[in-house]
Amino acid sequence: MSFDEMWGQARSEALARQQSTMQLNQLAASGGGGAGGSDYAVTSPDLKAVGNEAQELYHGLEAGAFHAGANTDTAANSLDADGFRTGAAMWAAWATWRSQAEALLSACAHIHNHLEDTVVTHAKHEELLVTNLSVEQITKHFK
Repeated sequence: MSFDEMWGQARSEALARQQSTMQLNQLAASGGGGAGGSDYAVTSPDLKAVGNEAQELYHGLEAGAFHAGANTDTAANSLDADGFRTGAAMWAAWATWRSQAEALLSACAHIHNHLEDTVVTHAKHEELLVTNLSVEQITKHFK
């Protein structure tokens, strides 16, 4: 048996198993068949809550993280002008703080956006699956 034949057979068997065990969320919710509910819920209030917390953290950090920048500049320049080495140390500390705050802001935005997009993406995938399975059922009758 060639690789292509083995691969085709394996795909057919996997597809048959998948079709016999697959249950789409829409089928159970719309009464279109399928027994019982799905254990996969993308619209979970928990996901929304985490996304909202990440957004709140983002806005709070954005408002408070960088207010000391102008004062740090003034103080560091004044200390440098007076010959103190602590001016350079203040700049190093500020640069580290700014870098870490920007990384945290980026992570919060990423988390919020990802969780927000998850529901939309899942709905699109669900619609595509329903369409593909419907077309597959129609195609069977024309063979």
